[in-house]
Amino acid sequence: MKALEEKYLEGLSELFPSIAAASTEIINLQAIVNLPKGTEHFLTDIHGEYEAFAHVLKNGSGSVKRKVDDVFANTMSSRDKQTLATLIYYPREKMERIREEEQNMDDWYKIMLYRLIEVAKRSASKYTRSKVRKALPKDFAYVIEELITEKSGMTDKESYYNSIISTIIQIGRAEEFIVALCELIQRLVVDHLHIVGDIYDRGPGPHLIMDKLMEYHSVDIQWGNHDILWMGAAAGQKCCIANVIRICARYGNLDILEDGYGINLLPLATFAWKQYAKDPCECFLLKGQDNCKPQELELNMKMHKAISVIQFKVEGQAAELYPEFGFQRRNFLDKINYEEGTITIGGKIYQLLDDYFPTIDPKNPYQLSAEEEEIMNRLVKAFQSCEKLQRHMRFLLNKGSLYKIYNSNLLYHGCVPLNDDGSLRKVNIYGKSYQGRTLYDVMESM
Repeated sequence: MKALEEKYLEGLSELFPSIAAASTEIINLQAIVNLPKGTEHFLTDIHGEYEAFAHVLKNGSGSVKRKVDDVFANTMSSRDKQTLATLIYYPREKMERIREEEQNMDDWYKIMLYRLIEVAKRSASKYTRSKVRKALPKDFAYVIEELITEKSGMTDKESYYNSIISTIIQIGRAEEFIVALCELIQRLVVDHLHIVGDIYDRGPGPHLIMDKLMEYHSVDIQWGNHDILWMGAAAGQKCCIANVIRICARYGNLDILEDGYGINLLPLATFAWKQYAKDPCECFLLKGQDNCKPQELELNMKMHKAISVIQFKVEGQAAELYPEFGFQRRNFLDKINYEEGTITIGGKIYQLLDDYFPTIDPKNPYQLSAEEEEIMNRLVKAFQSCEKLQRHMRFLLNKGSLYKIYNSNLLYHGCVPLNDDGSLRKVNIYGKSYQGRTLYDVMESM
């Protein structure tokens, strides 16, 4: 223990070589502890809805509006406060509309600059100067730091600050300066972002959300089931790939794969169109898509059916290959009576709504056809070699975990296995039983 302490102290001595340096750091850390806690922003179940995500991120789930209310309280009308808040959310778009209505833009710039500076001051008040300085935009860092560190009630530098604002307007940089201030406020209002699961699934823009998160100043992610599904697909796991494509097809979002990640789905489309040319595929209607062209809708439904059949097959193969996973209950293709169009589940016989399966061999239902095998091999290669997808998944891995403890909050997506009495259920993993936190730690380490 003593040797460990000495090693620790030696490391500290390199960072703080003198008593003065160590004392300064102690004072600094003690002071930081006594600062107000920064605002944490929690988001969950985004499900690819980029537009909604971007809006919530800009307004901090109402944090920006509350900050405006705090600063101006009863000194500004509700309408003016809403206008200011909207300007902070969407500075360029708002100013474009203002230019069409406002007669004297210079006066408007001056008023808004003073108001934005006050909001920026309040937003920066809970942070150290060092942290604020790191958040400042490079182009206007010095000027903004001067303006937001101005002390209220100080008259000695009043003309100095007024001159700065006037000059910004005179040289035609007011709009860019306003944009910089608005983006700074957005950043300062939220200190840290928690994404509590499911970036992917359903919505059309998960790749855009990932791009946005990779630029965010401070973020952590707790993986949801759909996020893990996409990580599995990126690793080349066939069950995950088939499931990802099926979900995209179900919601009419195959563009995510084709345009977002550049994954070629033409072989699957050609195969589906050939195999189900005369099949209406009515059981594979899209969810939430009413604006598709008839031919596009028809192709999407056929692709949906084709990849669904493939998914049943590859999951059946996985269940046989890894019996310890307990997937056997998900196998249905061997329970179908292909002549009568029925399926037996739990001792009961059900009539199938769709009994046209040209690619299934009743004697060996989980065997992929030659064309299906080729399609899946191509898709595996496409998912594994997609640079953008791999970059996004690496970010998920680096910034994510199954659970996280942050500021005494336990963050996780989904559920923890429990018994009927509410106690933690034991789960068997490779012959050993785990429960609660230990279960999550084991699963994350695999």
